[in-house]
Amino acid sequence: MKLNEGFIARMRDVVAVLQAEGPMAATQAIQQALGGDERAEAPKPSPSPAWNGRWSSDDVSDISLNEDTETIPELDRDAPNGAPGVQPDSQRGGQFIAASCTNQAGSRHYKVYIPSGYSPDKALPLVVMLHGCKQNPDDFAVGTGMNALAEEHQCVVVYPAQAKRANGSNCWNWFQPGDQQRGRGEPSIIADITRDVVKRYALDKNRCYIAGLSAGGAMAAIMGASYPDLYAAVGIHSGLPRGAANNVPSAFATMKNPTGNGVAGKSSTPAIIFHGDRDATVHPLNGQHVADQHAPSAAQNPQHDAPASTIRQGSTPRGRRYTVTMRQDATGKTLTEHWVVHGAGHAWSGGSPKGSYTDPSGPDASREMLRFFYKHSLSDDTPRRDG
Repeated sequence: MKLNEGFIARMRDVVAVLQAEGPMAATQAIQQALGGDERAEAPKPSPSPAWNGRWSSDDVSDISLNEDTETIPELDRDAPNGAPGVQPDSQRGGQFIAASCTNQAGSRHYKVYIPSGYSPDKALPLVVMLHGCKQNPDDFAVGTGMNALAEEHQCVVVYPAQAKRANGSNCWNWFQPGDQQRGRGEPSIIADITRDVVKRYALDKNRCYIAGLSAGGAMAAIMGASYPDLYAAVGIHSGLPRGAANNVPSAFATMKNPTGNGVAGKSSTPAIIFHGDRDATVHPLNGQHVADQHAPSAAQNPQHDAPASTIRQGSTPRGRRYTVTMRQDATGKTLTEHWVVHGAGHAWSGGSPKGSYTDPSGPDASREMLRFFYKHSLSDDTPRRDG
């Protein structure tokens, strides 16, 4: 077939669609180009709408092209439900406030939930929630139900929002070397959002926690390992271990066939991990690698060749079975919980069907994470570092 200028132009469009909308849309564009209809054009990515403090369904589905940043595969494309333009329940009396943070690495919007019982003299804990691909803070708040738990247990919750100019599918760039280290890229912005909210609302700096789903879970793992002086514990749902990939091809590879090769060393931050054993988007073995990365080291438990562990099994009222493996240090304190949710796919366990990428049949990951978090805190003499 002769590669005329029209065909070459369409192939450039295909590359743009691949970067912005993922393999499925790119495949359709290629089929159009190979069909011989020179009038057919690959679909063009849509421009980003201006941000007004609220998200709509258009903000989730319209993908903008960033020519300077590779786009991660759409980690959540196989989830059971879509990402509607939902607004969190505002009838419980708290405030859901839009704000933004800027540092040398860039800017990100975020939303922060302040429970109705908030008082600046109470020094409440903070939970940072990192959404998955094609999600946003409003959607993620509804799906996880974390704002309702904030009312019940009196904590502040902040939801950083990935910018489409940074990733067309709203994924955190956990696979980019420049976004995997302390004091650089997206980790530095998320850390500064955390510090800003702690200072602004006079929160307890020793009780800051971070959790995420999918790409957000992978970024949460990076944050926990890179900022052990900022986060007392981390929750990683359907995510990947820190250092699992360093570009888009290796991200695809470790999502589908994780080997553990190249994964960064141990993380000292206590972690609770959730993963469905039928996750077809991020292989469940990634959850095991995350648990191994956060498990107590031999130095933390010198009485054992391997960390002491306890295993229990259970099921939810809806019949979803699960297995929990807990690993302890020498004092018997549990530093790692690994929840394998049997029969679950790539979705937040126990989440609300009003949000995207949720599995209402599973154990309540949000409640279990908060329970785990509240058992861990940094001490007042924990060394603090800038950056």
